[in-house]
Amino acid sequence: MSNDRITPPHPTPVANLPLRRRPMDILFLIVFSVFIVTCIISDSVEGLGLDMTPDSPNILVRWNYWYASNFDPLYMSHPLWLRFISGTSAFVYVIFYVVLIISLVRAWNWIQLPSVIYATMIICLTGIPIFGVEFFGEPGQATPNPAVFLAFNLPYIIMPALLLIRMRKPSPFTRRW
Repeated sequence: MSNDRITPPHPTPVANLPLRRRPMDILFLIVFSVFIVTCIISDSVEGLGLDMTPDSPNILVRWNYWYASNFDPLYMSHPLWLRFISGTSAFVYVIFYVVLIISLVRAWNWIQLPSVIYATMIICLTGIPIFGVEFFGEPGQATPNPAVFLAFNLPYIIMPALLLIRMRKPSPFTRRW
């Protein structure tokens, strides 16, 4: 008898796919880049509690006034809880978006757990209360135009949900989806 131990073979690590072979990640790059811009344009205004008026010297306030006065009375009413949600988007999620974009380009698999945390947070802590009030809230806060509200806001739920699905398994960049 020999003292040699039989060791199981080590699995060969699978290489990350290049970005061009991960088309969904290219879509994520585009969409989350747009989300950075919209956080600055929209969420920062609400997060900072700026009063939306049609004649504000701040162009971002005027843009938000147009949207809120036509389609989103909840956004116009400035409830404190919405300021917290918008502030989180403007000043926390935006940092995640930058890190996510870099991670997608560089195929940093460690972004998986932060992506799952982000997607879960935005769906549960943003989507449920805002969509709930917009569709089932008091007449002064519910959207008068659900189609336009959804056109502006549904991507912020759909894309994180898709990211959550994308990041469902370890080493997400070793596979196309």
